[in-house]
Amino acid sequence: MRKDIHPENYRLIAFKDMSNDEVFLTKSTANTKETLEVDGVEYPLVKLEISRTSHPFYTGKSKLIDTAGRIDKFKNKYAKFKK
Repeated sequence: MRKDIHPENYRLIAFKDMSNDEVFLTKSTANTKETLEVDGVEYPLVKLEISRTSHPFYTGKSKLIDTAGRIDKFKNKYAKFKK
């Protein structure tokens, strides 16, 4: 393996799925300013809108998540074309 090509800052990071509040820990080099305490230990936090715990492909359930009002904005924009 070649030396000095891999990042030095691999560490455990908490990833939080904001749609179902599921938290999982894995190693990453992601930069973040927020932290989260898990089992008495504080980890850097990365927030996700969707993950393996909420994605319909993995769960087998279809679920609509509209965090930014995009669906209403789309419907209002194209309502004038509706017959």
